[in-house]
Amino acid sequence: MQSTLTTTPHTRSTSLPLRFIAGVILTMIIALGLFWLLMQPPVADFRAMALFLSITAGISILAGYVAYRTGLAQKAPYISWLLMGGYALASILTFLNVWLTARLMFASQHDLLLATVLLIFAGGIAMSLGYFFANAVTDYIRELNEAAQAIARGRYDVRAPVRGSNEVTDLARTFNLMAQRLQEADRKQRELDQMRRNLIAWAGHDLRTPLASIQALVEALADGLVEDPAMQQRYLRTAQRDIRSLSLLIDDLFDLAQFDAGALELNLQLVDLNDLISDTVNRFTEMATRKGVALSGQVVAEPDLVRVDVQKIERVLANLIANAIRHTPAGGEVRVQARRQGSAILVEIIDTGEGIAADDLPHIFDQFYRGEKSRSHATGGSGLGLAIAKRIVEAHGGEIGVESEQGMGARFWFTLL
Repeated sequence: MQSTLTTTPHTRSTSLPLRFIAGVILTMIIALGLFWLLMQPPVADFRAMALFLSITAGISILAGYVAYRTGLAQKAPYISWLLMGGYALASILTFLNVWLTARLMFASQHDLLLATVLLIFAGGIAMSLGYFFANAVTDYIRELNEAAQAIARGRYDVRAPVRGSNEVTDLARTFNLMAQRLQEADRKQRELDQMRRNLIAWAGHDLRTPLASIQALVEALADGLVEDPAMQQRYLRTAQRDIRSLSLLIDDLFDLAQFDAGALELNLQLVDLNDLISDTVNRFTEMATRKGVALSGQVVAEPDLVRVDVQKIERVLANLIANAIRHTPAGGEVRVQARRQGSAILVEIIDTGEGIAADDLPHIFDQFYRGEKSRSHATGGSGLGLAIAKRIVEAHGGEIGVESEQGMGARFWFTLL
């Protein structure tokens, strides 16, 4: 549905003719007052001047009213024509007022002709100035129009020139702000489109690989190609592992869809962060031992209880700890610690592993992004773990980040309020 924004309310548009009439009447009163004070004219001359000014004021009011009621300002093909028409009307009315007054008051025909020439000259000068100023404004508006047409053609990098400090300049600034936001929205849309294409490709790869493995294993068992009981158990364990990987990937995709739809619900409760860290670390002790990695967890200066969704924050910790162990070689160390930092609690997962390449750091929390391009399950999961961790932490009002140098380990951190 399209909507039209009205920049001038109805009450303001209704009062516009009244303000015009009031301005004309006030000008006539001031002119008559100056005429009386400066020249001390006879009553008859004053009445004649008042009559002339009243006639001119009436013609001005009538012309303005007709133009307003007929929408002349909106119907004029060019703004310069409208402005020139206003200058022409003002010049004609000025000429009639002064010429008629001079006709009645000047005793000399020579003076009357001289006044006529001067009035024509002044009117021509006024029209020339009007043409100059009208085109100065319309040229600026034309540049704005060209920029708008470029934006309509998809050139979101175009900007209107900003000159001066009048209303058209304010319009140009507003236009440029709109163009900047359109450019940002277009960039984000392109990123989303690329991400959507990547999602289809990567999800297809991560689903197809374990499915193909399961299919081959099941077909081998079904066809009786594996008769050794020990080998059959090995096949079944492999199939079980692949099924678990598929289940985790589907869960990740479902959670990510919930985050994107804004349907994430948090079951907040007060918990002891020390217990939460200890429980999560214990879950990964066996994995770290098999890898030959020393895993430890501690809370520095015992932080207060925190109000969080226990399962989701535990999932954040699990994703970060598993990721750290996976990328830390044998003999390395993974340390989990928490401490109060101002009004928040800072949780850190620090490892002595391989680190993260500088090119990968800006994208480490992107959906399906993995620095390891082969996407082997031996070196990583689906590429959704860190993206989900980021969404969970932000849903709690916290922040998440990473610091790393390749070959120097990594420090993942997040805050809880």
